[in-house]
Amino acid sequence: MKKIKQELGFFKTLAIALICAGFVRSFFFEPFHIPSGSMKPNLLIGDYIFVAKYSYGYSRYSFPFGINFFEGRFWQKNKPQRGDVAVFRLPSNPKINYIKRVIGLPGDRLQMLDGTLYINDKKIEKNENGSFSDSDSAIEIKIRKFLETLPEGKKVEILDQARTPQDNTGIYEVPQGHYFMMGDNRDNSQDSRYIDLVGYVPEENFVGRAGIIFFSSSKPVWQFWNWPKSIHAERILKKIDKND
Repeated sequence: MKKIKQELGFFKTLAIALICAGFVRSFFFEPFHIPSGSMKPNLLIGDYIFVAKYSYGYSRYSFPFGINFFEGRFWQKNKPQRGDVAVFRLPSNPKINYIKRVIGLPGDRLQMLDGTLYINDKKIEKNENGSFSDSDSAIEIKIRKFLETLPEGKKVEILDQARTPQDNTGIYEVPQGHYFMMGDNRDNSQDSRYIDLVGYVPEENFVGRAGIIFFSSSKPVWQFWNWPKSIHAERILKKIDKND
């Protein structure tokens, strides 16, 4: 009987722990892993970040499995702002999480011309700002960095490696209730410029705003024997938005 009580006590403690973890993950912070280089130089492959779920209020996608038991958002004090780095569910496949930067707001007109961004027919200031050493491939390459100044004054570091088809686009008109998302690695980002793949992101699809890097490693995190060489100690506890 004593053994049965001990086992029941263990499962009760485990259930409480899982409920508490689910509550924190749904309403406060959720961890995410960066699997691609689309947000370089600001987020690297192997960064582990916390996303604040309360940033934009809550939608069906704030909760596990994204069960459709309500529409829209609730407890929303703030809307996504231009320049925010945010996680959202891919409109074409809501099971997939994407992380990009908010560039276009509802009602905006956007276009890329020769690698330069235009918002509401105004050219966005873009100044060269050194280079970024990309060592994810077998050969290390240098990519030009630029400092882009968004209309509200926020400065964002971006990469521009070469002229690509997405450097010259048509005009995008952001529908009401939607946002235009772009990666900081402009030549290597599948984002809202690809209308059929990503397109305009409904406000409901936002999961939360990326806040801080809590761990970073160039190797899989479970390979603890590589930690002395793989951990990027300088990135741990780094705020994702420098202008915050």
